[in-house]
Amino acid sequence: MQEGSRSIVLAAFFANLGIAIAKFIGFLITGAASMLAEAVHSTADTGNQGLLLLGGKRAAKVATPAHPFGYGRERYFWAFVVAMVLFSLGGLFALYEGVQKLREPHEIESVTVAVVILVVAIAFESYALTKAVKHANAERAGQSWWHFIRHSKNPEVPVVLLEDAGAQIGLFFALIGIAMAEITDNPRWDALGSLAIGVLLVVIAVVLAVEMKSLLIGESAGSTDVSAIRKAIEGAPDVKRLIHLRTQHLGPDELLVAAKVELEGHLSFAEVASAINTTEGQLRAQVPEARVVYLEPDVATDAAVGPAG
Repeated sequence: MQEGSRSIVLAAFFANLGIAIAKFIGFLITGAASMLAEAVHSTADTGNQGLLLLGGKRAAKVATPAHPFGYGRERYFWAFVVAMVLFSLGGLFALYEGVQKLREPHEIESVTVAVVILVVAIAFESYALTKAVKHANAERAGQSWWHFIRHSKNPEVPVVLLEDAGAQIGLFFALIGIAMAEITDNPRWDALGSLAIGVLLVVIAVVLAVEMKSLLIGESAGSTDVSAIRKAIEGAPDVKRLIHLRTQHLGPDELLVAAKVELEGHLSFAEVASAINTTEGQLRAQVPEARVVYLEPDVATDAAVGPAG
């Protein structure tokens, strides 16, 4: 895991830990359903940051005979687990708590305490979200936020972004629910706040699960990297033509590149080997993420030529 990604995960971890403790205290004082939903949500987020850190540590393990391409996809796996935790422990619990309080509403005690805790939590979440947004802006390079989240190969940044954004919105839902319950003297508003938090977390969890599933199955390099790979191969000495190219992410910062290339026909066996090594070196220099490279000399035919990706 890169240092920047690690720093935003740690910031989110400590922010959520402190917020979770404060929210649980607030729930014990007030009995508010939305406060409990938010407390469980923050607890789940704290655990999720721990899972992301675990994934980053395990992804750094050295390749073994059983896993010759290394453990880079551990980061995708643990990010997928985060989505499942967010869905179950966060979203479904909030929905359950909201339904229960709709059926059996009760008055909220110490509304002032609840509001103060939520406002403080909003301040802490704002800090964590601002840090995540600042880091993401350096990576997304002009992309829309939706495009960045859907196509980023770095799992930690989209996960933390969506979790922090969801936490911030959820806090406002809780605040509105408690305020309306107090203003209208109807505790069912508090239950509706919990239901809104649950729906929000389920939607975020589904988006994350879909994206992490795609990365776990295996995604090709982005268009910028594919273009750089093509340029490096086609610009290498003695390469006549790039016949076939396939790429796949072994991890956020690791690419597998496999290609068939047509070389100049006059080359001897030793010169072919030298040309392949030169091309590989030029490719790695242009795209350092290309950690595993297989280049096969071949003769181009219409059947052999395929799309690059």
